[in-house]
Amino acid sequence: MSSPKNEVVFDLVKNSSLYREYLAEREEILRHKWIESEKAGRDIGFERALLDWIIKYRSGWRDLRVKPSPPPAAAGERSEATVP
Repeated sequence: MSSPKNEVVFDLVKNSSLYREYLAEREEILRHKWIESEKAGRDIGFERALLDWIIKYRSGWRDLRVKPSPPPAAAGERSEATVP
């Protein structure tokens, strides 16, 4: 049986941004493992998928998660991309 203190600690961890980032990264690694395993025709294993994903994709993935998306242009406004 878990104590109330343990439940509070678990809730803090579960709701922390660090834990959410860990879960999101783990999901990406598992997705990469599935894709690469399908290409190879066999299970490549978590460690190989982890190392491959870190080397090839991690920095770009983190950059995209950190950068805020630009706000959508209001109706009738022109964005910099559409200015001649």
